[in-house]
Amino acid sequence: MPVIIDGETLSINDVVSVARNLEEVRLSPAARKEVMKCREFVESLVESEKVVYGVTTGFGAFDSVYISKEQSDKLQENLILSHSAGVGDPLPQDIVRAVMLLRANSLSMGYSGVRVDIIETLICMLNSGVHPVIPEKGSLGASGDLANLAHMVLVMLGKGEAFHKGERMSGNDAMESAGIQTIKLSSKEGLALINGTQVITAIAALLVHDSQILVKTSEITACMSLEALKGTARAFDEKIGMVRPHKGQIKCADNLRRLTADSEIMESHRYDKKVQDAYSLRCIPQIMGAIRDSLSFVKEKVEIEINSATDNPLLFPDEDEVISCGNFHGQVIAISHDLLGIALSEIASVSERRIERLVNPQLSELPGFLTEKEGLDSGFMVAHYTAAALVSENKVFAHPASVDSIPTSASKEDHVSMGMAAALKARKIFENVSYVIAIELLCSAQGIDFRKPLRAGGGAEAAYELVRSRVPHLKDDRILSIDINKAREMVIRGELVSAVEKAVGELAGF
Repeated sequence: MPVIIDGETLSINDVVSVARNLEEVRLSPAARKEVMKCREFVESLVESEKVVYGVTTGFGAFDSVYISKEQSDKLQENLILSHSAGVGDPLPQDIVRAVMLLRANSLSMGYSGVRVDIIETLICMLNSGVHPVIPEKGSLGASGDLANLAHMVLVMLGKGEAFHKGERMSGNDAMESAGIQTIKLSSKEGLALINGTQVITAIAALLVHDSQILVKTSEITACMSLEALKGTARAFDEKIGMVRPHKGQIKCADNLRRLTADSEIMESHRYDKKVQDAYSLRCIPQIMGAIRDSLSFVKEKVEIEINSATDNPLLFPDEDEVISCGNFHGQVIAISHDLLGIALSEIASVSERRIERLVNPQLSELPGFLTEKEGLDSGFMVAHYTAAALVSENKVFAHPASVDSIPTSASKEDHVSMGMAAALKARKIFENVSYVIAIELLCSAQGIDFRKPLRAGGGAEAAYELVRSRVPHLKDDRILSIDINKAREMVIRGELVSAVEKAVGELAGF
């Protein structure tokens, strides 16, 4: 089914469908009417030569410079050319597609004053696989993601560069190859196309989707470690959450109980003298619950932002009103990225502590470094080093970017969000965390091997069986990076979650 954009109903799942599954996009008829009405209002403003920021004036600190209606179109093109100042590696294809979708959706609300053709051009590019080369750096996340979005618009003009059918080529060649007519910008349109938070929000939308899977996966690997370490699920009793009713904690504990239900391993040591487990095991609901609640907050903000008008000025034709505003300011998404980065970092932090317990025979009652040939083989010794290195790196990346600001545009833009820095850091943290979880997955599966013939709880056992269908028991030392990458694929593709939910039903979400 195609994704219909109307500025109101786009979901994160829709973004993922278009960005990664190449789902077709269409503009709703109702939105088309609103866009046309607002465009007529813009043209009346130009014709009457009213002073309107970005329409009959310059930009930023040049907002007091009047631009005649004869120069209006040139003003918009100059804006795109001058603002195409991005640097760094190109953003991945899925993010670029999400950016284009979100920009089209925001414009379809009918408050930005563009022609319908502008939105339809973006939609045609999406549906034909024309993906502008958008550098990842250059945005302050304040007056919109100006530099990044300008590179997107270049291709619409037949300039810049784009990927099409797997090849990098000039923007003009890409548009010609796809049979899409390039555009000429008219009044307000250049500003409307680049004055918004769609790049940092696109990154956030995809990260939220992936993080929801990662959180569930980390709860699964935690249960596998709990089984391998002969821990107890007693601390996950439903009554514990009732007296400290944080939603994330309750949902996590519910998942843990279902994952470990009917565990033969846990039953085998029920009456041991050990009273309680270490925090990295006993406090999983409290730690993961806080991460869940943080992710829920971020998800809420992203869901609002993907259906918001974020350029300036905004036009309200029914009220005959133009309002210069600050909806382009990315503070809410910048803080969301920082919060998400901190939360994800904690997933890896506690995971590494469980890895340490698994490989340390003084803490696990398992063979040292999970190898049967202690001394001759090193087992998972250096896999733990890798996890520790990634966790330490995350501590640097988790420092918030949104608390920083550098005034720009002759101090007209005197407080910026640094949302792109926050977004790029959060993506890097996610990558690191996925590797740490993959390492815990391998270590916990190896630990469960040593508990055989006893079986883990239904959910943990399903995860274990999936791992062993792809990665064999580590009997002799081998190149572990190969195993880690195989495990990570299971993590980031959601395969582990799918296998477990097939066995025990859908786990609590967000």
